[in-house]
Amino acid sequence: MKLENGRPARIDGRSEKEWTVYELLSLLGISYDRVDHPAASTIEELADVDRVLGTRMCKNLFLTNSNHSAYYLLLMPGDKPFKTKELSPQIGSTRLSFASAEDMEKYLHLTPGAVTVLSLAFDAEGAVHLLIDRDLLGEEYIGCHPMVNTSSLRIKTQDLLERFLPETGHTPTLVDLKGVV
Repeated sequence: MKLENGRPARIDGRSEKEWTVYELLSLLGISYDRVDHPAASTIEELADVDRVLGTRMCKNLFLTNSNHSAYYLLLMPGDKPFKTKELSPQIGSTRLSFASAEDMEKYLHLTPGAVTVLSLAFDAEGAVHLLIDRDLLGEEYIGCHPMVNTSSLRIKTQDLLERFLPETGHTPTLVDLKGVV
C-alpha cells in the first residue's frame, strides 16, 4: 500500500461511481490523500490502511427505523462500539436496525462493505438523514471510502462539513454516542 495525493492517474479498473466521487471532490476544490488496498468490509480489516493514511477510518452505518420510513447514515469513530438504544432517543426514532442491501443500493448507490459519507452525493432527493457523532468534529481528518472498499481517502473534516455536505444538500445532526451499555 502506498499513500498518494488525489485521484488515480487512470480510470482503468475504477468504477463509474468511484470516479464520479473523485470528479466531485476536484470540482469542489477538496484535496485528499488516497490509498488503494485489498477489499476491506470491516473496520478491523482497515488497521493497515489507518497507518498508511495517518488517520482512523470512520465507521459508517446505514440504518433504518422499524417501519422503514426513515433512513440514516451514521458516521462515528471506528473504534467506538455502536449501541442502537443509545442513538434512537437522540433522534426521536423508533427502534433502529441496519438497512437492507437493496435500500443501500436504492438510496446511496452502494453495496455492503463500502458505506461512505461520500455516497450522499448520490442521494439527490435527500432521503437519507446524516448523523455524525460529535467526537468526529475534533478530528482533523475523516477517513472514508470513495464508493468502493478497495480504496480509502483522508479528507479534512472541515472540507467535508463546509464544502462537500452543502453541495449534496445534507445538513448533519450531531449525536453523542458513548459506546457503552
